[in-house]
Amino acid sequence: MREHELIVIGGGSAGLAAAIGAYENGLKDILIIEREGELGGILLQCIHNGFGLHAFGEELAGPTYAERWIYKLVGTSIQVKLDTSVISITKDHTVSYSNKEEGYVKAKGKAIVLAMGCRERPRGAIAIPGYRPAGVLTAGTAQEYVNIKGYNIGKKVFILGSGDIGLIMARRLTLEGAKVVGVAEIMPYSNGLPRNVKQCLDDYDIPLYLSHTITFIDGHDRISSVTISKVDENLKLIPNTEKTFEVDTLLLSVGLIPENDLSEIAGIELSSATKGAIVSNELETSVPGIFSCGNVLHVHDLVDYVSKEGENAGKSAADFVLGRTNSETELIDVTCSNDFGYILPSKIKLSGDSPVEFMYRIKKPMRDVTIGIYSGDTLIRKITKKTLIPSIMEKVSIQKSKLGSNDIIIKLIKEEII
Repeated sequence: MREHELIVIGGGSAGLAAAIGAYENGLKDILIIEREGELGGILLQCIHNGFGLHAFGEELAGPTYAERWIYKLVGTSIQVKLDTSVISITKDHTVSYSNKEEGYVKAKGKAIVLAMGCRERPRGAIAIPGYRPAGVLTAGTAQEYVNIKGYNIGKKVFILGSGDIGLIMARRLTLEGAKVVGVAEIMPYSNGLPRNVKQCLDDYDIPLYLSHTITFIDGHDRISSVTISKVDENLKLIPNTEKTFEVDTLLLSVGLIPENDLSEIAGIELSSATKGAIVSNELETSVPGIFSCGNVLHVHDLVDYVSKEGENAGKSAADFVLGRTNSETELIDVTCSNDFGYILPSKIKLSGDSPVEFMYRIKKPMRDVTIGIYSGDTLIRKITKKTLIPSIMEKVSIQKSKLGSNDIIIKLIKEEII
């Protein structure tokens, strides 16, 4: 069996940064396993600008951002296996993988970093009524067809869901000459970043139908129309609110799901809120020596944050392999009130003096918000925000010395629903 200090599963933004982070912190025998034919992950089809402001201090297109990280591998001893599928991971860090050159292989890492990314939620997961014609595809698939393969996917397009990929594709298809007749979002607010709503919809006069969902897909060989209806505050359909649009293409931008099939095989405890692993502030999962980062841990807004988290996971993996961590350190739990979608990390190691960075999302848009972070019943940090929206992940750092030894909870002290 082949052995490595570290095996990184996934060669996208998180995996590349994890390998570099581990290398710069003392590990030299590092293997990246990537199932696609080249490194970079989803960035390769994201040809729009907006990447790199945090990581490189300039605005880059997705492929250029990926290229910057790939170049960091040059001159290192980091190994890469492309076109290689990981089949399973065990708790003792044995990774089974397969490719056409080697066949079925087992390798063992002193540590493992999970960086498999996420996948789009398909039509079958949301059960849209109607026929099943051609012309219905996810926004990410459309992005690959248009940006990488150069296909013309349709002339009249409707988009369900206001996720960032869907918003960006609304603009992209408009620039390619298609007519985007509308975007429907079941929630009363957009699930994309505000800048993408402005730059991708408002600037091109593309209507956004909030509190609406598709209630029928019509068409035989190819989709011919979609019908949308309004929903109430309980997401129940409101009768006689139907609108029908003649289209030849429907894009679905209805959420992302972390790719945690391998995590489940390894027996890693997952969060019902994020669908990713439950991790400590060192990004270590419930299985010692296995770390998780990027969109496989929780879906991020910005790729720069994914890379930073990957670097941190790589550093933590290096500390684990080189014996710089104390496995006997006490852990305290971190939870949030029902107003929040989630908070990470889920556990904190009390050893060390480095600050802990908390990441959280709110469930509903709010303004004039005061948030309290408590150690037991003691308020240790108060945060005031003018506005909070679910599409933006918030961060706050607290010195570990201020956390105390009680469990941590984050909750609202004051809020006003928008």
